[in-house]
Amino acid sequence: MSPEVAGAVADAVGARITSAFPIAGGSIATTVRATLDDGRVVVVKHDDRSTPGMFSGEAHGLGWLRVDGGPRVPRVLAARDTPPGFLVMEWIESGPATRATEIATGRALATLHRAGAPSFGLDRPNQLATIDQDNTPATTWPEFLRERRILPLTRRAVDTGGLPATLASALERLAADLEDLTGPDEPPARLHGDLWAGNAMTDSEGRPVVIDPAVYGGHREIDLAMMRLFGGFPESVFEAYDATYPLASGHEERVALNQIVPLLVHVVLFGAGYVSRLRSAVGRYVPLT
Repeated sequence: MSPEVAGAVADAVGARITSAFPIAGGSIATTVRATLDDGRVVVVKHDDRSTPGMFSGEAHGLGWLRVDGGPRVPRVLAARDTPPGFLVMEWIESGPATRATEIATGRALATLHRAGAPSFGLDRPNQLATIDQDNTPATTWPEFLRERRILPLTRRAVDTGGLPATLASALERLAADLEDLTGPDEPPARLHGDLWAGNAMTDSEGRPVVIDPAVYGGHREIDLAMMRLFGGFPESVFEAYDATYPLASGHEERVALNQIVPLLVHVVLFGAGYVSRLRSAVGRYVPLT
């Protein structure tokens, strides 16, 4: 951590950093566990090339996810986007997950989703990794999914060279048919937006914690589909969720549909290695030519 970042953090939180150690925290910003001279232990994410909304958007998202009965969310102490930008959060000591934790995770996530959102979208843009998310509200979930997620990500994946033209054409046909594919109408849920296993943890008291959100109001099945995409969440989590906030009929057949957005994100970020899995998901709903 540079003296400039350390000094700016000290000014923001009213205490000087006495020690800092790198920790795992994603591929975008540098993340450290820092001890302050007043005894507090914090997490500092920082980036010399920070952009508008990079850290303030994450801070807003963490606050938006804090609902009674929902997962624990780190408390934000300070955020700045001006380079070198940073985000300072409370340090949460991790602990082992148990069967009780799994059940609590499902129930807490159901409570979070049920807290709802004013619209399909959000009152501001934000970021998922390095991808800017347009969250301009839409009247319906199919409209939002099509216009704010699938079509923009498809264009970007083509532009980066990762997505074949034939698969892009299939995605456009799928996007046109979303009204017939997304299932029964539901009110917008309060979504984490990037809920894979690496963005969930257990605190020292066995409570579920979520971090690194990319929030917006959307269909709750998309968070749940992301949780199944790369593993990491046991079936007991989903059982506890469904017992708390039952899912609509046919949700099992929509899992692959709701994995298309995160798979497109991975094609944009990491290239053609995710195309095969994306093709398989798309092919469940439209013919591939």
